[in-house]
Amino acid sequence: MKLLALDTSSEGCSAALLADGTVTERFELAPRGHTRLLMPMVRELLAEQGLVPAELDALAFACGPGSFTGLRIATGVVQGLAYGLDVPVVPVSSLAAVAADAIDRFSLSDGDGIAVAFDARMGEVYWACYVCRAGRPALLGDEQVCTPDSVSLSSGIRCWFGVGQGWGLRDGFPTEVTGAMKDIDDTLVPKASRVVEIAAQSFQEGKGVAAAEAQPVYIRDEVAWKKLPGR
Repeated sequence: MKLLALDTSSEGCSAALLADGTVTERFELAPRGHTRLLMPMVRELLAEQGLVPAELDALAFACGPGSFTGLRIATGVVQGLAYGLDVPVVPVSSLAAVAADAIDRFSLSDGDGIAVAFDARMGEVYWACYVCRAGRPALLGDEQVCTPDSVSLSSGIRCWFGVGQGWGLRDGFPTEVTGAMKDIDDTLVPKASRVVEIAAQSFQEGKGVAAAEAQPVYIRDEVAWKKLPGR
């Protein structure tokens, strides 16, 4: 299998290539550099493996939630490539990608819980709970956007770990949520290497979609844009 994954859903910009069981990645923290960096990363990865785009079996991308501008960048690139190559696309939750990173970061066991939080701005967080099953994150309930004081944990999990930059707002979380955490890492951001791992399994399960169906997931339906003075 040859699968290319992209992520621009946060301040990180990354591309990862799964080729015959080996994953290679390019990653850089560059909040305003996604457009400049993404395609050179793709070209470098393919050249490194001696591949051309036509040899790819599928594409994947972190579909959100996350930065609205970033999501549009990855969506546009992956749709353009998918149309040109006539290959399916596997959308992967940005929250799930960070949950997958947490499994390795904390060496989690089956049954451990992962509470992922992203800063959604406007006084809100993107929030989702996962459980580790066979070394992979399984979503509990729904992904949501809410105020920090509204986050809650799924029942039936005894050991929790908090990850994602939204945990920088944990002073506003309910004490029963913060108190349940065994450990917290508020530095983790989505990475294409995790996206490609999740996408590979989803692709084998037939979950790829056509280019036109590869759409960003914003969760928030309405955005209150603030104009700069004089605009």
